[in-house]
Amino acid sequence: MHQFVLALIGGGLVGLAAVMMMALKGRIAGVSGILTGSLAESGGERIWRLLFIAGVIVGGAIPVMLSSDFKPPIPQSGTLLTIIGGLAVGIGTGLGSGCTSGHGICGVSRLSLRSVIATCTFMAAGFICVYLLKHVFGGA
Repeated sequence: MHQFVLALIGGGLVGLAAVMMMALKGRIAGVSGILTGSLAESGGERIWRLLFIAGVIVGGAIPVMLSSDFKPPIPQSGTLLTIIGGLAVGIGTGLGSGCTSGHGICGVSRLSLRSVIATCTFMAAGFICVYLLKHVFGGA
């Protein structure tokens, strides 16, 4: 039950951040676009983007601060597969014109057809990868 409460708090904070981003900046809270912009922009545009990214990092530490028994998941895939997966996600983000946060949270809530299609594609790819890794290649 405790993990459920932490997940509920986390989901609420993500939703709040998305609403605040739209209300205060008039922008979609898509992390890949914010991260890319933090490398390309300068001045005030860069500052808010860096602060947003810092908030994402600090937000990831909140469960550790709230629960002494919280144990973060440890991937068993190894470094090479993790790097390949990260590159694949980055390439997919570029091809899909956004990431799961931009499409799945912000786009779907705005009833964007493009975001609904992108989110269904993300989910289908995830289902296929899990099936292949667990049942075809015999992973854990």
